[in-house]
Amino acid sequence: MLMHSLDTVKTRQQGDPHIPPRYTSLGSSYYTIFRQEGIRRGLYGGWLPALLGSFPGTVLFFGTYEYSKRHMLDYGVQPHVAYLLSGFLGDFAASVVYVPSEVLKTRLQLQGRYNNPYFASGYNYKGMTDAARTIVRREGFSALFHGYKATLYRDMPFSALQFMFYEQAQSWAHKWMGSRDIGWQLELLTGAAAGGLAGSITCPLDVVKTRLQTQVVPDPTAPAIGTSSATTQASTKDGTIKPTGTTESSTQKLQKRLISTSSPSTHTPRPGAVTLDTSSVFTGLRIIYQTEGIAGWFRGVGPRAVWTSIQSGCMLFLYQAILRQLETRMPGEQERTEVA
Repeated sequence: MLMHSLDTVKTRQQGDPHIPPRYTSLGSSYYTIFRQEGIRRGLYGGWLPALLGSFPGTVLFFGTYEYSKRHMLDYGVQPHVAYLLSGFLGDFAASVVYVPSEVLKTRLQLQGRYNNPYFASGYNYKGMTDAARTIVRREGFSALFHGYKATLYRDMPFSALQFMFYEQAQSWAHKWMGSRDIGWQLELLTGAAAGGLAGSITCPLDVVKTRLQTQVVPDPTAPAIGTSSATTQASTKDGTIKPTGTTESSTQKLQKRLISTSSPSTHTPRPGAVTLDTSSVFTGLRIIYQTEGIAGWFRGVGPRAVWTSIQSGCMLFLYQAILRQLETRMPGEQERTEVA
C-alpha cells in the first residue's frame, strides 16, 4: 500500500492514449493527479482490489514456497536449486489470484474518478464490483486473466531469483554475525539487495511484457484521442467512456486497449518505439534487441531496481518478523519442524 500511489502514476504513464501524453515526469504526474482527482480515487484508485488480492495471493505464495522448499531440502536437493524452484512454484500458485486483482486494479488506476473530466481512459466503472461485472459481461471471464502468460514470464523468474539471492544473503549474514539474529538493518539490507538484483536481471522481461501489453495499434478510421478539440465524451451504461461522433468499433478498440498488470513494472515505452506486432515474449525480445540494442532491454532498469529493492526489503523484513512471532507463540510447531 505504501507503493500504490507511485504504481498509479506508472500505470497512467504507461496507459496514456493521448498525444502528446498528459503524464510525463514522475513529479509532475504525481502532482497533477493529486490536484485534479485527490487521493482516494486519484492516487489510490484501485486500492481495494490490490488489498483484497494481496491476502490470498500472499498466502498461496509463501505457503507454496515454504512447503516446496522444505520438502526439496529434505529430499537432498541442492539448496540453490530448491530456492529457485520454490520461487517458481510459489509465484505460479499465487498468479491465479493476483493476475485478476491486478487487472481490476490497473483499470481503476487508469480511470481515476468516476466520470473523470480530466482524463479519457476508456474505462468508467463505479467501483471494483462494477468493474468486475462489466468486464465479465462485456469481454468475458477470460479478460480478468489478460496478460497471464506474459506476467508469468516476468514474475516467475523474478520471484525465483529473488528468493535464491535472499536465502544466500541470509546465510552469509548469519555466518558473519555468528547468530540467528542478524538485526533489523541486515534484515532490510538482504531483502532489498535480493529484490534489486533480481529486478535488474529480469528487466528485459519487464520491458517486453510492458510493451506487449501497452502498445496501441492505431485505428485509421478513428479520430486520435486528445488531438481534436471537437471530440467529447459520453458515459455509457456498460462502464466505458465513449467519445461522441465515433463508431462503436473504435469504442471497442479503446475499451480493449491493453494495460500492463502486476507490479513491479516501472518501464514506460519511449515515444516512437517500434510496434512489436506479436504476442510472443521471445519474438518481442528479439525485435527490441534488433531495433534498440541491449539498452532497449534495460530501459528503466534504474527505477525498477529501486522499486523492487523497496518492495522486497519491506516484504521480507515483515515476513521474517512474523515468523519470529509465530516461533515464540508456537514453540512446539517450531521444534517439530526442526526435527523433521
